[in-house]
Amino acid sequence: MFATMIEWNVDPVIGTIGPLSPRWYGVLFATAFMLSYMTMKRVFQAEKKPLVDLDRLTLYMMFGTVLGARLGHVLFYEPSLILDDPFEVIAIWHGGLASHGGALGIITGLFLFHRALPSYSMLWLLDRLAIMAALSGMCIRLGNLMNSEIIGRPTDVPWGFWFMRVDAEPLARHPTQIYEALVCLALFIGLWRLYRSGVATRRPGMIIGLFMVLLFTSRFLIEFLKERQVDFEATLPIDMGQILSIPFIAAGLVFLLRSRRQTGNG
Repeated sequence: MFATMIEWNVDPVIGTIGPLSPRWYGVLFATAFMLSYMTMKRVFQAEKKPLVDLDRLTLYMMFGTVLGARLGHVLFYEPSLILDDPFEVIAIWHGGLASHGGALGIITGLFLFHRALPSYSMLWLLDRLAIMAALSGMCIRLGNLMNSEIIGRPTDVPWGFWFMRVDAEPLARHPTQIYEALVCLALFIGLWRLYRSGVATRRPGMIIGLFMVLLFTSRFLIEFLKERQVDFEATLPIDMGQILSIPFIAAGLVFLLRSRRQTGNG
């Protein structure tokens, strides 16, 4: 049944350099910001925006993403930490980052940036940062793969992975991290092509709407193939990732409907 499964036993730690032990997840997380910056730089140059503003925006995004993802994980998956060990709430180096919390953190960061520089409308920012968020999502899911975390349920598909750091005995599972990484890659390519076609100017809100609907719908569906992350999800009709995806899908639909009435002044 599992004769063709792929054995996966990658060490999350890349190696040791003096006192440092860099991890694949951290490197891929940093890569996400680097690639996003490089891509966003092309946007700023094409639209003749000051690059100094991009540097400022990047700082807002870094803090918003990391803090939002960590706080989201604690609030959505481990709320007991707030009372049991408040210091652990901000201990991002211990792992535990939620993509839905990261999305909320990004939106908060964009709002604060917009307040500081009102010449950048929220729609302008959301449409363009959605493209970067897709690219970053691919890197982060590959980081999850290197950590052998957020694993899938047992399967007999020929591309099943045996996560040897999780299961002592051979057991093929869906590589759900790869599924989501591929979705994010496809989204990045599609949204970038839309941006290059001028959609962001003609129909403000369309790109962020498509991003939210397609990403979180795929997330909702792929969750059926994942193992539950926390025990309390067993008492829920659907898991927490699916519950949190629903409002993002609804918000994306609102953006799409509004974009149909936009005339390029967003």
